[in-house]
Amino acid sequence: TVTYSADSFELYERRLSCRAHAFIFFFLSTERTPYPPRLPSLLVSTMTVSPWRCICGPQQSLSKNLCAPTPSSPGIVVLTFAVFPLAAGRRSKYSGQPVRVMPVRLLTVGKKRSRGTQLLVEEYKEKLGHYCNFEDTLIKSNPKLTSDVKVQIEAADAAMMQQLKPEDFVVVLDENGKDVTSEQIADLIGDAGNTGSSRLTFCIGGPYGLGVHVRERADATVRLSSLVLNHQVALIVLMEQLYRAWTIIKGQKYHH
Repeated sequence: TVTYSADSFELYERRLSCRAHAFIFFFLSTERTPYPPRLPSLLVSTMTVSPWRCICGPQQSLSKNLCAPTPSSPGIVVLTFAVFPLAAGRRSKYSGQPVRVMPVRLLTVGKKRSRGTQLLVEEYKEKLGHYCNFEDTLIKSNPKLTSDVKVQIEAADAAMMQQLKPEDFVVVLDENGKDVTSEQIADLIGDAGNTGSSRLTFCIGGPYGLGVHVRERADATVRLSSLVLNHQVALIVLMEQLYRAWTIIKGQKYHH
């Protein structure tokens, strides 16, 4: 066994995928053992053409240390390469754990849904029904048939507030909400069950969004995308994510 006393080191990182990082450690030893003259340059040139990022090391760049060695330069370059899976960092804290199952309700504002949308709604209602008591309520948009946007928003706001109960845990979907992952939606379901609330309610606004009273009533505000989604598209995306969240909680092989 040979132990090297390192004068300096640098750590480089590269994101391989959403599930893994690769790290390269360069240790510059004080030993005088000769090393192949082309090795340092080869290592550095390989790194510079790839998206490696230096996250730790001395202020003098490693490429200068290696490509232009002096008589007093370190004699050995020890390279360590490691890949660390990140799947554990993406796990829900409730994955495989028992959670309090609450009824889930979706409140959406809009006109009559298209046939394709309704077919998908029914499909996911059936899937979600295996995990919780699921209810879907459509609130008619613009019941007064007015062209005044403010009046439309206020009418939908009042109608949705009438559907909410004090014991509901309310999650509002809004473009200014917090970005969430599928694992965080699973966490949201689990956390809501620990609040003492009797029902988990998700609110999706109509063409002009949600009114001020519903937004103020929210216990959590999230957004599904940085893109602006049609409310029918948002409905299907949310239902699929709720189904995905439950499979995460149950530890089932759907989410990869």
